[in-house]
Amino acid sequence: MTGAGAAPREGQTFSGGSAVVRWANFVKLPHTVFALPFAVVGVVLASYRARVTWEQAILVVVAFTAARFAAMGFNRVADRDIDAKNPRTRAREIPAGAISVTSARVAVVLACALFVAAAWRLNPLCLALSPFALAWVLAYSYTKRFTAWSHLVLGAGLGIAPVGGYLAVTGAWPAPWWGLVALAGAVMTWVAGFDVLYALQDVDFDRREGLRSIPARLGEPAAIAVARALHAASVALLALTGIAFTATLGWSIGVAVVAALLLWEHRLVRVGDLTRLDAAFFTMNGVISLVFCGIVLTERVLA
Repeated sequence: MTGAGAAPREGQTFSGGSAVVRWANFVKLPHTVFALPFAVVGVVLASYRARVTWEQAILVVVAFTAARFAAMGFNRVADRDIDAKNPRTRAREIPAGAISVTSARVAVVLACALFVAAAWRLNPLCLALSPFALAWVLAYSYTKRFTAWSHLVLGAGLGIAPVGGYLAVTGAWPAPWWGLVALAGAVMTWVAGFDVLYALQDVDFDRREGLRSIPARLGEPAAIAVARALHAASVALLALTGIAFTATLGWSIGVAVVAALLLWEHRLVRVGDLTRLDAAFFTMNGVISLVFCGIVLTERVLA
């Protein structure tokens, strides 16, 4: 419970005041469930063309975790003044004084270094691309200040995950070249779509503070329509990815399941009714990534 006048605890966070809890909440650890499974999907696709070692698999997880920590930590530092003004986010660790700005900056630098080190251990291509990947995921934090399409920038940042997982194993871009592009695009439009829905709860605040988002610019009905269009594109791009990599039965089933779950997700969010937004944002999208990854991985293990 929160005391009188205290900001309510944000969704998808842990209760408690230990250092582990503070840092886990600082980077929204539960949100790892969104993109990490797609990094695994990239590894699975690569396994059809090259042998996957345990070291590679572990390094993929380390690299993903470090990059995500750096991106979230940098976002919290960059947005600390904005978060302090927003009733929904003012209980976050930096505005609340639970984590200092200096500590957060040091943690971000260490996470960036760990990401580059993991990329170096993987192969020369991953090392060469690591600075560009970091630049993209860190720069996202400032895009909401000048473009309403920041949702796509966020999505592209998470779309790096399956590409990185594939390149970590093979060390080379696949043929046809557009296969990985389609997979990254599927993740990008999926993430952008649910981020548009998530931004519905901050429309008034964003407009007041001059922040850009699709809901703030277009209004609730049009924003929901944009989210639906993005998710339709995500399903189409997943299907296209399957064609590029010679779609298996498991992949086809996975795409169908994703389409069905996204349809259900959009039944949870209606114009004028955001009461089930948390379930649509976190629960449904977590299920989507885990189930799709589980189907693709299970088929590969049983092959």
